[in-house]
Amino acid sequence: MSIQFFPKLSQNFVELLDDDEYYDITIEVGEDPNVKIFRAHTGILCYRSPYLRRYLASNKKNNDNVLAHIKLPNISPDTFQIILKYIYGGIVSLNENDTSDIFKILVAADVLHLNEMVDYLQKYLIENKTEWIEQHFELTHRIGFQSNNFSELQEFCVDFMAKSPEKIFKSLDFTSLPEKSLVPLIKRDDLQMKEIEIWEHVLKWGLAQNQTLISDPDTWTDDDFKMMENTLQNCLPLIRFFSLSSKEFLHKVSPYKKLLNHQTYKDLLNSYMDPDFEPDNINIPLPRNLKINGIIDSNIVNLNIVSIVSRWIDKVDINNKLAHLRELYLPYKFNLLLRGSRDGFSPYKFHELCDDKPNTVTFIKVKGTEEILGGYNPSIWKSSSGLSQSCSFIFSFKNKDKLDDSILSHVNNMNNVYYHYDRFGPLFGSSDLKLSVTVKHSVSSSYNSNICKQEYYEKKIRDTEDKFIIEEYEVFQINKKLI
Repeated sequence: MSIQFFPKLSQNFVELLDDDEYYDITIEVGEDPNVKIFRAHTGILCYRSPYLRRYLASNKKNNDNVLAHIKLPNISPDTFQIILKYIYGGIVSLNENDTSDIFKILVAADVLHLNEMVDYLQKYLIENKTEWIEQHFELTHRIGFQSNNFSELQEFCVDFMAKSPEKIFKSLDFTSLPEKSLVPLIKRDDLQMKEIEIWEHVLKWGLAQNQTLISDPDTWTDDDFKMMENTLQNCLPLIRFFSLSSKEFLHKVSPYKKLLNHQTYKDLLNSYMDPDFEPDNINIPLPRNLKINGIIDSNIVNLNIVSIVSRWIDKVDINNKLAHLRELYLPYKFNLLLRGSRDGFSPYKFHELCDDKPNTVTFIKVKGTEEILGGYNPSIWKSSSGLSQSCSFIFSFKNKDKLDDSILSHVNNMNNVYYHYDRFGPLFGSSDLKLSVTVKHSVSSSYNSNICKQEYYEKKIRDTEDKFIIEEYEVFQINKKLI
């Protein structure tokens, strides 16, 4: 059996720092007037710091036994004292240090290639000093991107910029961002900016890198366009041009068409002129996942799906092959009436919370898959048995991020469009989309007979007619937003 006594070992090695007899190297840190000389031990430094190992390998003790001497002018004595305690004892104590001092320790640890300490300090700052970082973001960002070893700090900075770009661009000169910071930012799905604003900022950044260019592209020569294209070569593929409106494309993109790949520009132009056009490139990214307050509070769908359903309701571009790629269409507020995980999965709760309310949209997440099913009912729901007519529709999505595979199915037979019954939840047709409980179960029981079987709607919305289990479902009443 092996017993480890690390605390005592650590204590003994820290005590070596006060040794007056056995040290064999001195380290001079800081700059006048704040300079201090530390005594240390070559063997320990070599095995703990790759940087110091290489330094000492080229500065060995001479034949006169003169002590080796190292100068580290860019590290302060206070910072190096903390680092030495880590090197000797594996101890990092930051309780009495200001956050700005911790950043200095981080930078020094990186210089000395103390990777374990670098990783720890990044996590410590992110987990304990978030408020300070946000208040001093310019400093954090500058330090974070000065070394490839600060990947966690870089990720934090990009994440914060994506979520709060309006705060960042007021406090940070956007055009001063290094490309390695800009590219991961504009690549993110959750960058909270309109696509046209991202495009304009990227152009502004590119101009700042080519200060001989004036802002008017009409004055640019072919060489000017080539120079700008080279500058933006890693940014241009990340702009979601298909998300722009036709007006934005005409006025903000077409003047710069020489920057774009010829086929890309041709596809863009065709997409605005022909609603049936489908480009060969099937990997066109969806609009970014913007978080717009007051539209919907959902555990199932994002704003991209809300936008598509809203287009279907208003019959806007419903035949356009690329409508799901366009700017978000959000004319409605979706007010939550029922959420299964909150209110229960029974017909009783559905009718209690949703009856007599017109203009409702139901979203259903199928358990064990990423499928989202749903339907729009402009009429009202009732508990009493009977039949109703309505210009309703049902739909499905393979998942919330694959919208080009969506299915929209309108009423095919206006007679007997859907039933009312106390054992049914949302019901479209007689079984086209049905949530229900069987007769032997109480209306307060959870749904146990859920199915999609094409009857009264033009298309089936599932590949199978097998029963499915609900993971979550939500019913919303929609209202036009006030301008």
